[in-house]
Amino acid sequence: MGEWVLRWGAQVDARPLGTNGAGPDDDAVAAYVAKYVTNGASETGAGIDHRVTTWDGIESAPVNEHVRTLMRTCWRLSGLPEYAPLRLRAWAHTLGYRGHILTKSRAYSTTYAALRTDRAAHRKDGAEPGEGTVTEATWRYAGSGHTPGAAQFAAGSAEDLSRNREFAHEAMNEQGRCE
Repeated sequence: MGEWVLRWGAQVDARPLGTNGAGPDDDAVAAYVAKYVTNGASETGAGIDHRVTTWDGIESAPVNEHVRTLMRTCWRLSGLPEYAPLRLRAWAHTLGYRGHILTKSRAYSTTYAALRTDRAAHRKDGAEPGEGTVTEATWRYAGSGHTPGAAQFAAGSAEDLSRNREFAHEAMNEQGRCE
């Protein structure tokens, strides 16, 4: 089937991970991975917010060529038996990542380390609700998605955005600024 070549940038920060205290601790590894996943997601656009079910879905996604290449790579790798358990095709829209990177805002968020620290403190304190706090013990599903009118509005907005991107790309091609 041929070989795949993967490349990274010139800077490399490779540290061995080990057991029995050899290498960075769990928190350091988690912070490192979270930092680069979040940074990488924001730089690439992190894919799209809905699954793609066909190759044409990748080709027509409103993303830059770099993100499209990452989505295609997930799609292709998913066809290899050794990667089948990763379900990369199902997660091609998020570049193979099944986590919550699409919901983390760099401008209005906190760090993963701060969240872990607060969560640990909350558990340690016994997590008793404060005075006047109402705790709802019964939940019910209220629904999901757009109302029919909001769905039409969202679809129209997405279509307008896609058309504007196409016009901008064509204009840049005419000026010789784009490939």
